[in-house]
Amino acid sequence: QLVESGGGLVQPGGSLRLSCAASGNSFDSYTIGWFRQAPGKEREGISCITTNVGGTYYTESVKGRFTIYRDNAKNTVYLQMNSLKPEDTAVYYCGARWGLHATIDPEEYDYWGRGTQVIVSS
Repeated sequence: QLVESGGGLVQPGGSLRLSCAASGNSFDSYTIGWFRQAPGKEREGISCITTNVGGTYYTESVKGRFTIYRDNAKNTVYLQMNSLKPEDTAVYYCGARWGLHATIDPEEYDYWGRGTQVIVSS
C-alpha cells in the first residue's frame, strides 16, 4: 500500500515536499516513481528512483527543480519540488514496481497510491 501526502496550495516560485509512504516488506527492492495528472490530461511520469541503488531519473520539465530521494529505513520516498509553476498543478501519485529498471512509464508500475493534490496559484 502506498500513501501520498504533502500536497497543498502554493504560490508560484514556492516549494512543497511530497511523501510516499509504503507498507510491506522489501521496500528497497522496488523502484518508486512519481506521476501527475492534470484535469483532462493523461497521467504523466515525472521522476523515479530505483531500488536500493538509488539511481534517479527526471523528465525534462522538472529537471533542476524537483529532487527525488528515498529513506529505506522509513519506507518512504520524497519529492522535493522547488520553483513551482502554475503548470505543475495536478494530482500527484506515487507508484511502485519490483526491480531496478528506471522507467516513468505508468504502464510499467504495479502499485499506486490515491494521490495528493498540488495547486500552484497566486
